[in-house]
Amino acid sequence: MNLSNKTALVTGGNRGIGRAAALALLGAGARVSYTTRRAGEPIAGATEHICDMLDAPGMDALLGQGFDILVNNAGVIGPIGRLDQVDPNAWAKNIATNLTAAFRAVQTALRARGPRGLTVVNLSSGAARRPLEGWSAYCAGKAGLAMLTRSLHEEFGGQGLRVFGFAPGVVDTGMQGEIRASGINPVSQVPQGDLANPAEPGQAIAWLCSAAADQYCGQEVDIRDAAFRQACGLPAL
Repeated sequence: MNLSNKTALVTGGNRGIGRAAALALLGAGARVSYTTRRAGEPIAGATEHICDMLDAPGMDALLGQGFDILVNNAGVIGPIGRLDQVDPNAWAKNIATNLTAAFRAVQTALRARGPRGLTVVNLSSGAARRPLEGWSAYCAGKAGLAMLTRSLHEEFGGQGLRVFGFAPGVVDTGMQGEIRASGINPVSQVPQGDLANPAEPGQAIAWLCSAAADQYCGQEVDIRDAAFRQACGLPAL
């Protein structure tokens, strides 16, 4: 991978998969910026921006710089609970974060950069295709994001936009700690020792940003797919 002439923005890049993606993009030569809601351990060589995805003016100003690569990674899992129990406002905030803010980010990037040569990676999930108890907001938001990916390809793929939905699998992140604490649905029962290292999805995301991934444009790709893992240089499961 050679992304030495590219600028990249990773949302939610201070930890977990976002941090791993930022490091992998740096390793491929890209000039990397990332957003975070609060200052944390800095990433050497990258530029940190304290900005919540729901801060529309702040995100608009940042994305108005015209990045070549946008990784829509920032997201939330909660509220976790059955439909008759969750707070409607919290449910709506999940959709606002996981779907609406991602849409705004892409829209601003398109307006600032134009579609030709722009790469967008939307962090998807198996939950986009499969309902899970207690995750109605997360499943609905990720399903919407998957359709947003397809819509972007339909409208702008012919003009040079490269867009992917990427499902990273079950990864050892802070979000997984929240899931385990909930005790709801089978995902919460996965032992921490069985979770994937964030470095694997980070590498896959960086690979998607290279021309080698053009065959997957407009698609939802899953890190557990054997052919995809081989293509992006990950070991077989």
